[in-house]
Amino acid sequence: MSSTLIGHTTSEPATEPRFAFGANWARFLEGLTDAQITAAVDSLRQVFGEEGLKGRSFLDIGSGSGLFSLAAHRLGARVVSFDYDPDSVLCTRELRRREQATDDAWQVSQGSILDAEFVRPLGQFDVVYSWGVLHHTGDMWTAIERAADCVAPGGTLWIALYNDQGLTSRCWLGIKRLYLAIPRFLQPLYVMLVGGMWGSSRLLGKLWRRLLMTLFGSLARPPLEGRDNTPPPLMTSQRQRGMKLWYDLVDWIGGYPFEVAKPEAVLQFLQSRGFRLTDLRTCGGDLGCNEYWLKKD
Repeated sequence: MSSTLIGHTTSEPATEPRFAFGANWARFLEGLTDAQITAAVDSLRQVFGEEGLKGRSFLDIGSGSGLFSLAAHRLGARVVSFDYDPDSVLCTRELRRREQATDDAWQVSQGSILDAEFVRPLGQFDVVYSWGVLHHTGDMWTAIERAADCVAPGGTLWIALYNDQGLTSRCWLGIKRLYLAIPRFLQPLYVMLVGGMWGSSRLLGKLWRRLLMTLFGSLARPPLEGRDNTPPPLMTSQRQRGMKLWYDLVDWIGGYPFEVAKPEAVLQFLQSRGFRLTDLRTCGGDLGCNEYWLKKD
């Protein structure tokens, strides 16, 4: 999941636990392949077309590994990337170095989307992209508002935010806090344990639904319209975007701060600020991120 920690306010306590998003991205970058880069480029091409980013300005908020900044650069965009986590900034700069991109074509800096004095001088962009990031800032609604302010008139805002599942989301909040509380050497084992239990429950649920459909046919509860009942949408989407399952799982289980939002709340918030929805891809009320494409009128 292209998600990384990008912001906090100075009023937050210094002892507030935070997941090391950048360190996780640095390990991901060590094994980055051309196939993964191609998948990332293709995921942007599917949205914007072959020429859709050429010559346009592209802001990557919470660049993480830098993979999607790289993808936008390869599609001809003028890219500005920033991240709160210094390790993530180093990752993005390393990809820019490998790409031999100039500073004019691809700028990289460290900063927080919650820092108005940092964000304001950046200006406005044709495309503002933040996939799985703003819900990790510790102040998601302010982060969304600041990201929206970066969109130029007629521009596109593309964000992905964790879906609000009510009690289930509260349970995941506890899982993430526990990850940060245990000794570091136990964290990989914890990820395998939680990931294994989660994967097993998903598999059992899928087998149970299939059994009900076999026994009772149309009397069994049908899948929700438009819902993907194949592998978990969180992981499926990320693999299609060039990510890796293990690093996504570590990010998902350990990623804190953590906030969630229902699609209707996000849409109401942004529509009141002059945006109109052009596309929406939900995870069907399930675990994962809802993706929003909005145009600023």
